[in-house]
Amino acid sequence: MKKIKIGQIGVCHEHASGKMYTMKLRPDLFEIVGVADDRASTAAKFAGTDLKPYDGLPLMSEEELFRIPGLEAVTVEVPNLDLVPTAMRCLERNLPIHMDKPGGDDYEAFRRLRRGYEERNLAFQMGYMFRGNPAFNWIRRAVEKGWLGDVFEVQASMSHNYGGEEYQEYIGKFSGGIMFNLGCHLIDFVVALLGRPTGVTPFLKSTADLPERIKNNCVAILEYPHATATLRSCSREIDGLPGRRLKVCGTKGSADLCPLEHFDRNALLMNVVLSEDNAEYKAGVHTLEFGPIRDRYESELEDFARFIRGEAVNAYDCGHDCLVEEVLLAASGYTKWNA
Repeated sequence: MKKIKIGQIGVCHEHASGKMYTMKLRPDLFEIVGVADDRASTAAKFAGTDLKPYDGLPLMSEEELFRIPGLEAVTVEVPNLDLVPTAMRCLERNLPIHMDKPGGDDYEAFRRLRRGYEERNLAFQMGYMFRGNPAFNWIRRAVEKGWLGDVFEVQASMSHNYGGEEYQEYIGKFSGGIMFNLGCHLIDFVVALLGRPTGVTPFLKSTADLPERIKNNCVAILEYPHATATLRSCSREIDGLPGRRLKVCGTKGSADLCPLEHFDRNALLMNVVLSEDNAEYKAGVHTLEFGPIRDRYESELEDFARFIRGEAVNAYDCGHDCLVEEVLLAASGYTKWNA
């Protein structure tokens, strides 16, 4: 199978080094031709000082990367507010992209970008990391098949306690705070599960030790006709990473996942309770095992390769991605929700 000739624009996104690690993990899929160095960007960033993940690869300008003969695709891994403008330059060159999250703070700019990719029939993939998570995907399948009945509640958290004071200052650069930076992953899942909400209400707070401008303690409530989704993220939760949680409750059962992910060669576990038998599971309590999963991004980048080759169609289409962006901006306080 011919490898995809791919480059990366940026080392300054929080997921940049992880994406590079994953591409290096799959030399059967990707031929990495170079990395565009974005360290001169003045946009808010919390990465880019460690270049070890890019050992053995040439660092160059964006224009130099674009001029590499036969370049077939790009991963866009620049700071959050540089993502959409950088992706637009890729669109101008008809390059398929994997663009990291979130989709910027300008809905119309994101919509133009996403529609441009759809109109040109070019592969476009957002870097919402739970799209490749098998437990999240099991829940989506269970809801589609009716195993959990009518969903009435979603609870999810994306908290942590890493990064020290530097991270708090970084989050303070976004008026949407940590909901904008991390809550987007949860919003992507809820929108895929339940669709367009009837209401979106943000609660953007700071913890007591920080200035009010640093919105590091956030909750968003998404309302549906018969359900609510409560999404939380805080950067001061002690041992918060292993405490990240997703619980989905319906009239016939529930699923409870904690932690949301790990890559320590142990299986990811999720507790499921069902009130009725279905085609695959008996009524009762189940502990489902997924994995072990060796890498956070491997599944989604495998999909990206399939999209480029025309072997698969991205289930997360333009309409979905634009709706996620619309909900995210309302949940982060940038806009008012228009039901």
